[in-house]
Amino acid sequence: MASVNAAVQWNHVTFSVNGKTILQDINGTFLEGKITTLVGPSGAGKSTLFKLCNGLASADSGDILVAGKEIDSYAPVELRRMVGFAMQDATMVDGTVYENLAMPLTLQGKELTEDKANELLKLVGLPATISDQSTKDLSGGQRQKLSIARTLVNRPSILLLDEITSSLDRVSQQDVEALIVRINKQYGTTIVWITHNLQQARTIGDYTWVMINGQLVEAGESFLLDQPENDEVRLFVKGDNS
Repeated sequence: MASVNAAVQWNHVTFSVNGKTILQDINGTFLEGKITTLVGPSGAGKSTLFKLCNGLASADSGDILVAGKEIDSYAPVELRRMVGFAMQDATMVDGTVYENLAMPLTLQGKELTEDKANELLKLVGLPATISDQSTKDLSGGQRQKLSIARTLVNRPSILLLDEITSSLDRVSQQDVEALIVRINKQYGTTIVWITHNLQQARTIGDYTWVMINGQLVEAGESFLLDQPENDEVRLFVKGDNS
């Protein structure tokens, strides 16, 4: 039974590849309308968790409920409209800003109106005048904002962000952080953000999950990073220089 305010509920979820356990007995909740940050060493299973969350991979055992329904009960297209996914590399196809922005609808045989395109560009802090510009001419920060805008075309209720600011300069990073907080507040979008930056996790997250060796070792309000209860988490936080 999912919690009343659970956007995603994890019940004893395990996942392995070629006999190697990647995720072990994951239990927890991403709360609806909140920002949850995911931290932990490389190889902890954070990105794999995202793949399970939007149907790119399937759990070996356990249950994942999205909006109170078993994840397997959704058609893949329906699930990926509900659960958007933006990644670090902000992959673009050759073409204009508009063509990249319209891609989610183009793949559905639909058209993105100019007004809607301008609205999305404005939301992420990009001028409508770049709509006809080649994506090759965009800065890293602009590409990341466009990637987020493209993810928002389907108005997902859950947005997964995987290290989206790690390759950006400080000013662009702050711009994207402010954008994500704005999307969360304006639309009530549930945000789950993988980050290696513990300061970012503290300041942006309402809640934080700490994953180590494929296990969720500590979870709670983000100030847990200031006073972890778990010994492994204490060592992880102590070793961070962000």
